[in-house]
Amino acid sequence: MSTPHSIVSGGTGLVGRFIVEGLLAAGHRVTVLGRNAPPEGLFSGAVAFAPMTLEPTSISTALFEGADFFVHAAFDHLPGRYRGGEGGDAAGFRRRNLDGSIAMFRAARAAGVARTVFLSTRAVYGPRAPGSMLNETDACRPDTLYGEVKLAGEEALSQLSDDGFSGVSLRVTGVYGTAGSGRSHKWAGLFDDYLSGREIAPRAATEVHGEDVGSAVRLMLTLQAAKLVSGVFNVSDLVLDRHDLLALVAQETGCRNPLPRAADKSAVNVMKTDRLRALGWTPAGMALLRRTVPELLGRR
Repeated sequence: MSTPHSIVSGGTGLVGRFIVEGLLAAGHRVTVLGRNAPPEGLFSGAVAFAPMTLEPTSISTALFEGADFFVHAAFDHLPGRYRGGEGGDAAGFRRRNLDGSIAMFRAARAAGVARTVFLSTRAVYGPRAPGSMLNETDACRPDTLYGEVKLAGEEALSQLSDDGFSGVSLRVTGVYGTAGSGRSHKWAGLFDDYLSGREIAPRAATEVHGEDVGSAVRLMLTLQAAKLVSGVFNVSDLVLDRHDLLALVAQETGCRNPLPRAADKSAVNVMKTDRLRALGWTPAGMALLRRTVPELLGRR
């Protein structure tokens, strides 16, 4: 059996790095597409690199020749911002992230790629009543350009899918985990605020570890096409309160600064993941969070 060849756009990003690592661990040969080559030591194994931008006219079938799978994790946005990531250039944001994504899907299909996984977002759902669940079958009403672009990307991939080209969209919630050598993780500022004694507003939100996103992607690339009952899957794990997260930081560091008050978890819009779990996906829950916090603090 030949070694599967997977192409990952945006593979050097926080989420993309976990996807690449998961594929390397599964024995895939991986090519990373992006503006810049991965810095030395970012990945645990060797990867190939091909330069790529999301400008639609720059994308060609040649990028995908010889590949079995394509994972589209690239997204062009202002640093640190997805919602509102267009800044003052809504047209350019839409062109690169929608038209560019569609061009990549078409090029992958034309090159004979068997399956494409698109990293979408919970933002496609838009606002919901406090405490209501988010189900893949719900009507989507995004209230941000980010959500609109991702939803349109999902729909385009679905329309391109046929017996020879399978497209899957993963609606991913907030992703946490280590960010790689020399990079800051998503909670770095929050941890600094707590350890410095600054006041922190209460908040609870849904989270998933990058490793669990990587395992969801890997699952989608190994399933038989007949088992893909739908092209859209929610990817989420914990409803995490800042109070509980920072309690782990306090336990690890011995810090006695006051914790923020507990937020109302019952108001959070939890993502239903039954569909993905029915296919064998099992996120690691609080056990993985507890193992990760010391890593984020640089203690392991």
